[in-house]
Amino acid sequence: MTQQNVAQIEKDVREAVSSGEDVYQKVRDITLKALTEHDLDEANIKAVVEAISKGMTQGLDTTEDVAKHSFEEAAEALDDALVSAAEATKLAVDEAASSVKTFSEQDVKRTIEDLKALEDLFLDTLSEAGKESSELVQNIVNNFVQHARNSGTAVGDRVQKLVDALLEVRDNSGKVLLEAASDTAAKLAKIGSGILAGIAESLESRRK
Repeated sequence: MTQQNVAQIEKDVREAVSSGEDVYQKVRDITLKALTEHDLDEANIKAVVEAISKGMTQGLDTTEDVAKHSFEEAAEALDDALVSAAEATKLAVDEAASSVKTFSEQDVKRTIEDLKALEDLFLDTLSEAGKESSELVQNIVNNFVQHARNSGTAVGDRVQKLVDALLEVRDNSGKVLLEAASDTAAKLAKIGSGILAGIAESLESRRK
C-alpha cells in the first residue's frame, strides 16, 4: 500500500467523521473498500487500520458529546469491518484446503495467530492514534479502549469462533493436512481479498 493510498484513506475517514452524518456506514464502507483493494494479509490490514484510526481521531468535533458519538460510530464500523475480514480469511482457508492437494499445518497456525492479533491491533492502534490528538479526544479514545478491553469487541468474539473452526480444518480422510506449497500464505491473502469483496458487495446490496 502506497503513502498516497494511506493519505487518501485518512482524508476520507476524516471527512466522514467530521460530517457527523451516517458515520458508521461511511467508515465501514471506506474500510471494506480499502481492505479489498489489496491482498488480505497482515501488513495491508495493519496499514488500513492505522489509516482509519488516524482519520477517525483527526476528524472529531471539539464538542465532547458530538465527538464521543462520532468516535463510537466510527470505531464500531471499524470493528465490524474487521469481523468481515476475519470471516473472509477463514473462508479463504476453507477454499484453499479443499482445492489444493496439500495444506500446511503451519499455514493454519499462522492464520490463527493473525486472527487472534486482530483485536489487539484494533485497540492498540486506536490508542496510538489517540495519543497524537487533543486531551478531549485522548479521553474519549482511552475510555472506549478500556471499556472494549473489559467487555470485548465484535472482532474478538468472532475470531474466537473462527479459530475454533480453523482448528478442525481437515482433508477428506479426516487427517490434518501437511506440506503446502511455499506460496500458500500469498494465495490465502489473495483469496481472502476476493471473498471480502463479495462480503462487501452483499452488505451493500442489503442496504439498497
